Amino acid sequence: MKKILLTTAMTLVAASMAQAEGELQLFNWGDYTSPELLEKFEAETGIKVTVTDYDSNETAMAKIEAGGHGYDLVVPSNSWVPIYVEKGLVQEFDMSKLSNHGNIAPEWLESEYDPGRKYSVPWQWGSTGVAVNKTAYDGDINTSAIFMDTPEALVGKINVTPEMNDVMSLALWYVGGEPCTEDTEVLKKARDALMAAKPNWMSMDYGMTEKMAANDVMASVYWSGAIFRARLKNPDVVYGYPKEGFPLWMDQVMLLAGAKNVEEAHQFLNFIMVPENAAMISSFARYANGIAGSDAFMPEDMKTAPEIIVPEELKSAGHFLPTCSPKAQEYYTAIWTELQK
Repeated sequence: MKKILLTTAMTLVAASMAQAEGELQLFNWGDYTSPELLEKFEAETGIKVTVTDYDSNETAMAKIEAGGHGYDLVVPSNSWVPIYVEKGLVQEFDMSKLSNHGNIAPEWLESEYDPGRKYSVPWQWGSTGVAVNKTAYDGDINTSAIFMDTPEALVGKINVTPEMNDVMSLALWYVGGEPCTEDTEVLKKARDALMAAKPNWMSMDYGMTEKMAANDVMASVYWSGAIFRARLKNPDVVYGYPKEGFPLWMDQVMLLAGAKNVEEAHQFLNFIMVPENAAMISSFARYANGIAGSDAFMPEDMKTAPEIIVPEELKSAGHFLPTCSPKAQEYYTAIWTELQK
């Protein structure tokens, strides 16, 4: 009897371990993960992926730092990668388990934020600009004046995404400064300009793909791929690149230090570096990715999309954001807290 009970207990433990080994917890931006990609991954590996959404880099970092979350992988923007590494929140990859690491396009393989790509794998990249419904406004949209000095036709009809680093960078460029500055005079100019502009905004919110497509919002500071998706539903939506300066970014998949499903995480990382699979990620969210050869599997409309192809005359205005110093981040947070009151 004891032998039977022992055998049964061992079977249950083994089943429990097998189940744990077949799971993966992905902490990612909302509406950013292809369901078809996850279905394909589960079909090929037997690993079930659970996705938990977040809406900003700040939200994700706070949740990870708090602990007890149970996530295996997180997808922060490039400027946040060094912060995760410095705080010890992530672990290096086991490169022996990433046979597809060489598929990362050469221009993305080496980076200032992760030399050697030991901690991060590209997910998608894009820009932060201004989207406008051309039925409401037919002037120049390639300027941050759309939200910093809002045209009369858009007053009370514009949204500003509550992503601190993006908005602060756009504001600093608009007043003649640079992102991550510690110059208090320049920061004050940006702060004053933002506070003066805010009464002209209708909201600081997410979900603009649906709201702009439905004509509920006539303009928004937002991300390129999300606006691409809005345009596919509503051709009156157009995307502008502020000539004063606009952020470029690349979101990265990183393996958390406390991950329980490390083997499964490596399988997923290796899977998303297959060109066809990387294209599935892009085809869903409508951003470019960093995997060589994925273009061959992309929808035709992505190869010429104005939300992906930056006009030649505006390319020099796009910049990948640096990682701000603690002092600059402190200034940002103070301004942001005041702006959101």
